[in-house]
Amino acid sequence: MPKIHAPASASKSTPFETKNDLSAGVRTKVIDLLNARLADSVDLQSQVKQAHWNVKGANFIALHKLFDEIHADVLEYVDEIAERAVQLGGVAQGTVRTAARSSQLGEYPASAVDGEQHVAALSSALARYGKAVRDAIDEADEFGDVDTADLFTGISRGVDKWLWFVEAHAQAR
Repeated sequence: MPKIHAPASASKSTPFETKNDLSAGVRTKVIDLLNARLADSVDLQSQVKQAHWNVKGANFIALHKLFDEIHADVLEYVDEIAERAVQLGGVAQGTVRTAARSSQLGEYPASAVDGEQHVAALSSALARYGKAVRDAIDEADEFGDVDTADLFTGISRGVDKWLWFVEAHAQAR
């Protein structure tokens, strides 16, 4: 399975100087990995908010509240990933335009209205994001950065929980 990295233009410059004991070469690779997942995270955050704003139907209030809770956690993922890139001497590439160019997530269906459509769309986005984060755990570990691997492990656990919560809305049928 191919590994997912940020586009070449994202952060190929030498990291800023830091006394962090990871080598500049390792830090550069990890910063690229972090920025790739940051693009996905910013995209996921906007997709969850899209669902929160637009969900309709019999399960409106439950889904509206659930999507808001997911959004809050995804905002934390965005911040943790961006800050880790900067801690390693990099620049966090977290703009909406960067996310639109670089995200590995699929396009969110603008036509989604009812709860079932949003559940289907968000469960797909969460599953894809979870896979990318699990791949990032392995990559960070291969690079020798156990702290970044641990950061992604925590995110992976959270995403799996939210995927379960969202999928549960479709599993009783």
